[in-house]
Amino acid sequence: MTFEFELVATDGSARAGILHTPHGDIPTPVFAPVGTAGTVKAVPPRDLHALNVKLILANTYHLYLRPGDALVRDMGGLHQFMNWDGPILTDSGGFQVFSLSEINRIDDDGVTFRSHLDGSMNRLDPKIAMEIQQNLGADIIMAFDQCPPPNDREEVIAAVARTHRWLARCREAHPDDDHQALFGIVQGGVFPDLRQESARFTADMDLKGYAIGGLAVGETKSQMVGILEETLPCLPVTRPRYLMGVGEPDDLVEGICRGIDIFDCVIPTRLARHGAAFTHAGRINLRNARFKRDESPIDAQLDNYASGFSRAYLRHLVASKELLAIYLLSLHNIDFLARHVANMRRAIIDGNLKDYAAKFLTRYLRGKPSAG
Repeated sequence: MTFEFELVATDGSARAGILHTPHGDIPTPVFAPVGTAGTVKAVPPRDLHALNVKLILANTYHLYLRPGDALVRDMGGLHQFMNWDGPILTDSGGFQVFSLSEINRIDDDGVTFRSHLDGSMNRLDPKIAMEIQQNLGADIIMAFDQCPPPNDREEVIAAVARTHRWLARCREAHPDDDHQALFGIVQGGVFPDLRQESARFTADMDLKGYAIGGLAVGETKSQMVGILEETLPCLPVTRPRYLMGVGEPDDLVEGICRGIDIFDCVIPTRLARHGAAFTHAGRINLRNARFKRDESPIDAQLDNYASGFSRAYLRHLVASKELLAIYLLSLHNIDFLARHVANMRRAIIDGNLKDYAAKFLTRYLRGKPSAG
């Protein structure tokens, strides 16, 4: 089998593993930066490799609309198109379609939506979502699902039923092969019984991996943690588990301690575009005047290329709206999360994750209000 998930060590519920893919091995837990339009914003593949990034995510919805999945296929697939030779995960496009609720129409077969680019009418359904992702050629592809508002039980019930029907259609359209791994998505909002029902249904499909969707969309952190604790025991321990759209450093700790293997989020590059950076003492906003004469690096514990520049200089770049600020802060933030997750992987193998997590959270959360 080209795709195989190998468990290396456990520490409580946390797991260290290796996900083998056609484009290389992914040590887990892993954080995947988001390359929405086939690029991690401001950071070229060369630098992602230098940061030891092992997996990136690309967005089905955006690539379908521009430049078009058929063009990407004709250009040799997404790996060749964007010059990235490592593993790629594509989402199904469902989250983007449903987040644009004012320009879509949902039915039991799929979604008709208006392009945010040119106003043209488009259609996504399970079969089309599979065809697009096959054209893109990602290593890991996601089933088409409906992501509902998390607190409306009646709407969540309907979305779970649709997600299950659509998963069966995705499975039919994409049987097992050695080139792409299909992951199913568990929905259920903030309702433990619906999450468990969805997890059991999805697990019964015997897929290469399982994702938990519909979190980090407005629920509280305690609700998210509670849902993970209720859901993860219903998923197979022999397959990777992916928590979609989560990337805050403290959330990574909570997810890994409970058995999550894969994360993705736009947050490292989004924060960079707003002049903010992760540090082990909390998030900082380099727009703040207190950094005007600060000669220290962003975070003395990291030694990436951005570490060669002072906070004072970075503040100057941010204030001047220089593109270099976005590049350097994106580089730093991605490195911070990648190393943070790698450190937790090592702690799992060494059997001291609890100690690492406690020390990290104590320091990071103490400084978190400095986000500004």
